[in-house]
Amino acid sequence: MIVSITCILLGLGGKCLLDWVLVFLQRTHICQGFLGVFAVSLAVVDTVLTLFVATLHAHGYVALPGLTLTRYHACLLVQIFGQICSALQWPVAFVAGLDHFSMVTRSQPVAGRARSVVWVLVTGLLWYLAAVYVFLLSDFTPVMEDVPHNRISQCWVFPNTQTLQVSAVLLLTLGIGAWRAGRGALLSSDVPGKGPITDERKAPSRRDVAHQAVHAFLDTWAPFLLFLAVLFLLPVGLPAHLCLNTGWLCFLNSLLIATVLCAVCPVSWITQGPAAVPPDSFSEWRFRFVLRTEGERHRANTELEAH
Repeated sequence: MIVSITCILLGLGGKCLLDWVLVFLQRTHICQGFLGVFAVSLAVVDTVLTLFVATLHAHGYVALPGLTLTRYHACLLVQIFGQICSALQWPVAFVAGLDHFSMVTRSQPVAGRARSVVWVLVTGLLWYLAAVYVFLLSDFTPVMEDVPHNRISQCWVFPNTQTLQVSAVLLLTLGIGAWRAGRGALLSSDVPGKGPITDERKAPSRRDVAHQAVHAFLDTWAPFLLFLAVLFLLPVGLPAHLCLNTGWLCFLNSLLIATVLCAVCPVSWITQGPAAVPPDSFSEWRFRFVLRTEGERHRANTELEAH
């Protein structure tokens, strides 16, 4: 699709504003996980790109030692950045999924500073590998207008499909995990010879964990899912340079938490407490599970006093 440079700058400016607002709101725990560290790096890269494109558009060219950058280069940078963002979608989702899985299932906490250093290194490596892939391995070919650089007022940008693909796969995984948890709970309750066990009655079942995870996710992100559905039906998707943003990373964070909880259903961890839930500023994971655990304990205490 072809978009005016002014619209590109407005989109990049709005994206930068969204990035830094969300980073600021999550500043207390932004570096505790991979997605937070990557969100900070994305905000920095977006800001640098926006300032660079705005300078080239305002002055027409920028003279550097041995190199003169024009509006051609502004369009080229936007296209390259869009391709890098598209290449990062699946690796970011995969690494974040590993991070969430290890955080939910581990029994011993890992030092926060050590995790932050590791995720900073992983983030830098992902940016580097994505750039190498775009320049050396992909079939990316820049598309430019055949006009003098001082007359360029619009750029060709590429749409993005990876965002919808990642969302569809994770939502399908979430649905299958919730279905398996509910089916497993029903099958286990039908097994003959299983008497009432006090310890298991105190803890939520796998179906309870999956139900609460899906409910907590949908309470926050149902409107965004509707937006993705509308976007999927549109003939033209969002520009690639706008799809990877901090808002999308927040959605991905909540979706991965719900998916991991449904797939793993760590009942023993839910009984002990919610300390291992990855940080999330949008969905109320900790509040819901604490409430559930306290309710089960209260009912258990009432039964003991009755006996």
